[in-house]
Amino acid sequence: MSRPIIAILRGLTPPEAVEIAGALIDAGIDRIEVPLNSPDPFASIKAMVDAYGDRALIGAGTVLTLSDVAQVKAAGGKLIVSPDANPDIIAATKAHGMQSFPGVLTPTEMFSALRAGADGLKIFPAFKLGIEGLKAVKAVLPADTDVYAVGGVDPDDFADWIAAGAAGFGMGSALYKPGFTADEVASRARAMVAAYDEAVK
Repeated sequence: MSRPIIAILRGLTPPEAVEIAGALIDAGIDRIEVPLNSPDPFASIKAMVDAYGDRALIGAGTVLTLSDVAQVKAAGGKLIVSPDANPDIIAATKAHGMQSFPGVLTPTEMFSALRAGADGLKIFPAFKLGIEGLKAVKAVLPADTDVYAVGGVDPDDFADWIAAGAAGFGMGSALYKPGFTADEVASRARAMVAAYDEAVK
């Protein structure tokens, strides 16, 4: 069963990419982004796609330029996540046949991103909008909008975010920090999956 949790692997290096991805997938997290301010991110993305592209949605985060979008596509990635909502990045992502999750915080940014063709919205930083803020904007967003809460979200709060309208989550340092072993990542991922499954019971 796939859960709507995107693992944010900031600082990942190519030599560990396949092992870390495997640990996440085996634990039940099959959406993976490598932020482009990580070491040699396109090599990590390509390695993970080559190993697990048929089992996971793999791509990049912190995508800020059209060149970045093209390089992710060339590496085989299928997911583009950004900290902001740049209509040009969204359009290029869709033109390349990839999924677009731009970062938004205000209603203006949310609707602009959807009009530009975004597949879903990354509320960032989610703790600034908050659960009550998400309830308010969900009341006016199209009902089928996939909203992912990213930044300052704790697995203990998954149920409250979901009740407010979150479709999923982007989780970073709670899953992976540079230096974590694959076993550590697997353990954290299993705990996070269990927390999600409990939240949606």
